[in-house]
Amino acid sequence: MSTIRIGFIGTGGIAGWHAKQLLELPEVQITALADTSESNRLAFVEKFGLQDARLFSEYEDMLEEGELDAVVICSPHTLHFRQAYDVLDHNLHVLIEKPMTCSSEEAEQLIQKAKQTEKVMQVSYQRHFQPEFLYIREAIQSGVIGKVTSVTASLFQEWYQLTTDTWRQIPSLSGGGFLMDSGSHIIDVLLWTTGLTPEDVQSRINSHGAPVEIDSFTSIKFEEGAIASLNFVGYAPGWHETFAFCGEEGGIFYDNGKITLRRMGKETIVPELPEPVTNQDKSFIDAILGRHEVLVPGEFALKVVRLSEMIYQAAGYEPLKR
Repeated sequence: MSTIRIGFIGTGGIAGWHAKQLLELPEVQITALADTSESNRLAFVEKFGLQDARLFSEYEDMLEEGELDAVVICSPHTLHFRQAYDVLDHNLHVLIEKPMTCSSEEAEQLIQKAKQTEKVMQVSYQRHFQPEFLYIREAIQSGVIGKVTSVTASLFQEWYQLTTDTWRQIPSLSGGGFLMDSGSHIIDVLLWTTGLTPEDVQSRINSHGAPVEIDSFTSIKFEEGAIASLNFVGYAPGWHETFAFCGEEGGIFYDNGKITLRRMGKETIVPELPEPVTNQDKSFIDAILGRHEVLVPGEFALKVVRLSEMIYQAAGYEPLKR
């Protein structure tokens, strides 16, 4: 396969970041775009110089007529399952924006479909490729802080203010609020860096009068014995993100991109971070070309969906029924 022909479902928001990274790769051509908004389609064409791309208002028509090898899905969350299933059903590879789906049942069906079609299915959790989180994962796995005993993760964002009157606050499209959206990245980091398995969850949620949850505070007990606090505050004055990974021999502390390593009786260290070598889009293409395995497979993304479900259930909250 000398050239991989890519189609997009959804051309707003995060789609621009995918286009930028994909167009840096000589093996890739973006040849088709599907979006129900004509203005979004035309703006995307103009921004990225895609005048030769075929444009569709309905993604089903693009899958039938687009002559594609792979598709990137950048649509509202609740649409991911049906769209990804249809892409796989057309024997095309698929890169799905987070969250993979809004239910574990849907995620399991996609995993099975990808196995049946033998196509690459990757979920776009970009932190798997960022130096800070690569370092944290490697340090934990290599025992730098010993066995993990606790994790505290917090994300603050003016999410409520920024998403008012958008699809992100419409449950039938978003599948949930701040937790399902930005919070999905934090759940991803928690599970991917530690490898821990959630066993029991307790949670409280505040919607601030919105149709979806905005703030959530969750405590988690893991099968391996560790505990965690997971705090998402979507009614905040701005972005602030922190993690504290504590183990039997030390801790790793992340504060808005800055990392320190502390070990019992030793000086605090600011570690040297690894160089980034790929990203969510390049790794997707390399997996298609057989250069390496899928780096964020559906089997992992399913774990994020399951913990998200556990949190909502523990709070007695069902976003899709609101």
